[in-house]
Amino acid sequence: MKMKINFKNRERKQRYSLILMFSLLVFGILAVAVSLAAVAAWLLVRFDVIKSVSESGKPSVFASLMVIISVIMGFTIAFFAVRLPLGPINKLINQINRMSDGDYDVKIDFPPTLNKMNSFRELSDSFNKLSAELKNTELLRSDFINNFSHEFKTPIVSILGFARLLKKENLSEEQRLQYINAIEEESWRLSYMATNVLNLTRVENQRILTDISEFNLSEQLRASILLLEDKWSKKDLEIDIDIGEYKISANEELLKQIWINLLDNAVKFSEKGGKLSLKILDNGETLEISVGNTGSEIPLDSVAKIWRKFYQADESHATEGNGIGLAIVKRIVELHGGSIGVISENNFTEFSVELPKKQ
Repeated sequence: MKMKINFKNRERKQRYSLILMFSLLVFGILAVAVSLAAVAAWLLVRFDVIKSVSESGKPSVFASLMVIISVIMGFTIAFFAVRLPLGPINKLINQINRMSDGDYDVKIDFPPTLNKMNSFRELSDSFNKLSAELKNTELLRSDFINNFSHEFKTPIVSILGFARLLKKENLSEEQRLQYINAIEEESWRLSYMATNVLNLTRVENQRILTDISEFNLSEQLRASILLLEDKWSKKDLEIDIDIGEYKISANEELLKQIWINLLDNAVKFSEKGGKLSLKILDNGETLEISVGNTGSEIPLDSVAKIWRKFYQADESHATEGNGIGLAIVKRIVELHGGSIGVISENNFTEFSVELPKKQ
């Protein structure tokens, strides 16, 4: 199971078929209106209606009648003809109104005749995709309110409980130290979650990559590994590092967030005594950095969702986390014009980040 994501904007094409259809419709209405007006004028001449008027010294009446009849015919034909192209537009407006009222189950299905046209088929596909995405977003929002509130509430309740215990006078020095350590740990957990939310907001609002410098990527990765030493030491993980010496031109602080999040996830989801790997592959113009770990695989139906904000594949919340880390990674990779992929099979999961050497 392999998934690779390239963060590039899709080029928008002009919908020439729609322009052509409406142009032909207008041309057809004008042609029919003029033809009917000409027939009507000919009949008036044929039955001597125009002749009697012309003899009265008003030769311009013929042209005036042509204009009047053309306008009347054109308006009548247009009134009924435009119902064909405006019918789908009216349907689209009605469905959009339903969606704005919170009904995300709406779909658009044009008649088979219109569906044969690429523009209408693309319109219906895009609308239905938008509806599905909005429905998923609403579900994620609800899940976030429930899950994130739970994530914040747990350490707060723990801090409150240990603080009350510290008020007791008959505590031993060992117990007091134990409670203080627990409060410190839970406070750090709260701080970590808040920092991640702030980091996500910051990178999401960033449109241009700034503070670009050349630095030693290998040294940054080694420092990231050492920063998490307490965590992987507790799990007695085997660390396999093959990163050589490479330099890269990028935003140093942002890249550090990528490695901390990926390594932290690798440690978090590794089984005790498992293996954590870190490798760099030189692809010429780009560097590919891989972070892997042994342990349970990412479910197939969750692979496409793990990049979403606040999504957690582990719905039981048995592992710590708030579903923000990979969303941050995705956005930072996007800012650097890179790509990210994940392989999860045979009890091994590996994230690969490919970044250009030069910005």
